[in-house]
Amino acid sequence: MGSVRAHIFVSGLVQGVFFRHETAKRALRLGVRGWIRNLPDGRVEAVFEGERGGVEELVEFCRHGPPGAIVEDLEVRWEEYIGEFKDFRVIR
Repeated sequence: MGSVRAHIFVSGLVQGVFFRHETAKRALRLGVRGWIRNLPDGRVEAVFEGERGGVEELVEFCRHGPPGAIVEDLEVRWEEYIGEFKDFRVIR
């Protein structure tokens, strides 16, 4: 399948609704590495690296997020896989 990298920006009601926490839990389960963080403008930003299937499943999760989230837009930038991460982190 091959390894891929997705850099995403999620906008809407996505802070204060456990978006980062739930995404990180799924990333660990799927074997996806990278990070996720809140941005000052209210969006969530994340970089996912791993096998295509796991990364695509995580991107799909971010299209709606956890209960309580209201995703208005999801921007996905597919980038060249680098393999720079050893785990998945929530950046505070």
